[in-house]
Amino acid sequence: MQLEIRPDPAEVGRARRWARSRLAVSGIASDESLAETLVLLVSELVTNAVVHTGAPAVLRLSLPGAAAEAATVRLEVADVSTRAPVPRCAGDDATNGRGLALVDGLADRWGWSAEGAGKRIWCELDRRTPSPSRAAAPATCGGRVPAGGSVCAVGAGAPAACAAAACADPAFDGLAYEAVQTA
Repeated sequence: MQLEIRPDPAEVGRARRWARSRLAVSGIASDESLAETLVLLVSELVTNAVVHTGAPAVLRLSLPGAAAEAATVRLEVADVSTRAPVPRCAGDDATNGRGLALVDGLADRWGWSAEGAGKRIWCELDRRTPSPSRAAAPATCGGRVPAGGSVCAVGAGAPAACAAAACADPAFDGLAYEAVQTA
């Protein structure tokens, strides 16, 4: 299923409503934590596409059937920008800059790839009973390998020195991930 997104901030609300309606059709209740998390991820990725590209985008959802109790939900946003998504170090008083940190903390997997004249950012959520160990696991920068060739492991449970090193690492261009725990 897909939804065309216009370059208008009002499209974020429309994308959330569309995602909620698709979840209901697939048998995922609106009060399930999976639904709440997915709608938040839709909001973050569509906002990034609208704000950072100023061009139309496409939101895609791949949902399990109504009978699937343990399956993967996939969310993708394709846009026309060739710029890679870049997580930022948001200060305590910043009102934005945490979107990709939220995606990294909430999704089971995420990443991006070049696609034609643009890119596709995707994330996946596994539909299952939450595991207590998930909240204590470190975030991994979406499983991507930064330009320096090492995998970032900044997140919940990672040593504070790792966060400081990521901010200082030129491969991250002064950027790091914030710890975001789910429970």
